[in-house]
Amino acid sequence: MFTIVNVSKAYGPKKLFEEVNVAFSPGRRYGLTGPNGAGKSTFMKILAGDEEADMGTLSRPKRLGILRQDHFRYEDTRVLDVVLMGNKPLWDAMHEKNTLLAKADITEEDGNRLGDLEGVIAEEDGYVAESDAATLLVGLGIEESFHEGPMRQLTGGLKLRVLLAQALFGKPEGLLLDEPTNNLDIESIRWLENFLKEYEGVLITISHDRHFLNEICTHIADIDYETIIQYTGGYDEMVHQKAQLRSRVESEVSEKKKKIAQLQDFVARFHAGTRASQVQSRIKQIEKLRTDDLKRSNIARPFIRFDQKVVSGKQTLMIENIHKSFDGVPVIKPFKSLVVKGEKICVIGRNGVGKSTLVKMIAGQLEPDGGGITWGHQASVGYLPQDHHGTIRKDTTAFEWLRDINVKLTNEEISGVLGRMLFSGEERMKPTNTLSGGETVRLLLCKLMLTQDNVLVLDEPTNHLDLESITALAEGLKKFEGTVIVVTHDQELISEVATRIWSLKEGQEIVDYNGPFHEFLEKHSADIVVRRK
Repeated sequence: MFTIVNVSKAYGPKKLFEEVNVAFSPGRRYGLTGPNGAGKSTFMKILAGDEEADMGTLSRPKRLGILRQDHFRYEDTRVLDVVLMGNKPLWDAMHEKNTLLAKADITEEDGNRLGDLEGVIAEEDGYVAESDAATLLVGLGIEESFHEGPMRQLTGGLKLRVLLAQALFGKPEGLLLDEPTNNLDIESIRWLENFLKEYEGVLITISHDRHFLNEICTHIADIDYETIIQYTGGYDEMVHQKAQLRSRVESEVSEKKKKIAQLQDFVARFHAGTRASQVQSRIKQIEKLRTDDLKRSNIARPFIRFDQKVVSGKQTLMIENIHKSFDGVPVIKPFKSLVVKGEKICVIGRNGVGKSTLVKMIAGQLEPDGGGITWGHQASVGYLPQDHHGTIRKDTTAFEWLRDINVKLTNEEISGVLGRMLFSGEERMKPTNTLSGGETVRLLLCKLMLTQDNVLVLDEPTNHLDLESITALAEGLKKFEGTVIVVTHDQELISEVATRIWSLKEGQEIVDYNGPFHEFLEKHSADIVVRRK
């Protein structure tokens, strides 16, 4: 169990949370939520012991599994060994045993120590440890051919999966997972969901994946009003409960303010008269009723609406057998498709199978090796790349960068869009070279709202966005009357938006399914394998 007593944390004048008292119990799985900047990662670091609170105390389970984002810490270490390190008592015992066995002369004392170490190894299931570690790795999409090699052979996304396996290994009593679904494809996310549902300790996770939180969480711990409030159920249930709570509190405060105003009116009218005792009584009532203003909620949802300047023809896009290879290896096999106006296509598949390659060819950012792409009458394409580097000029401000896109835009039009995307007041003049990942995506979405294209090609648009922004994006795409082609692993967004699925699988032709995601899963379950522990 984690027990937090009177914990506070601030950075300068900005309070993240104040005098928090909360407990996280075994057998429960908690989602730690709040918008970007609310203090989720800071609170997680305090729980892990990586950062000190300004005040307060906490207790934590003795054996913790922690997902850390240091991808380059183990470059020269065998992949299996990185996972085994997740069980520190076992790893230390195995390491000491190997050191003793490497000695030229083993003393009687060494022999006794080896016996003790064998006991520890047996108690920690050390004789099946490598097999268990390999099972974790395979479940998370790390092929066996990589297990014996060093970490440096893996891409950044695969390294994160190994670190996730390390956190899950060794039967930890507590699990702290900060964005565990980052760089995971749908297959691996579903495997992880099933694994965590069987976990018996206390789990606390930060995630911007609403489907993941709804699937695994028994409770939500929401950072808001400078404290942490617990709700029962998944993320969607929390949103509903939170709205009810906020409404009730605001109603109670409103009634108190009305009562205070009535009492103040009485005091003002009779303070100089003969009813002094009654006036003093009213003053005491005012002091008793007077409360501080409600602490302001830090939840702020952007408003995303995509309009079309002109409407495209019915046949929006014709793809004729486009294909692409790199270094002689086919990435996209010949693919043909007709896209009609208003379709919402979600492109899915494992990392590295060619999703970005496909949409780059469609968006005109990459030439296919063969075949052709023909856009229909008046089709206008707005593209949001997965790699944002270089997409926004650095020596300007958010406001001026949008103005450069179209000099005919008025200040009111630019300010209005920025405000809807949470760039309010001085934030509109924020230097572009200081934008965070989430701010960069929100500014790119501002651009798409202003250019009013009738086709949107979006490559992993939910990267760096918080839950509120992802929800707003899904709503905006659903209501958009134009055509959408979007690469995403976000199952909630796919379920809400997709009318058609393009599923990519390594070495195979693209599956083009005309229908919603739940039907695709029923008819093409082999494409989304759900591995179990």
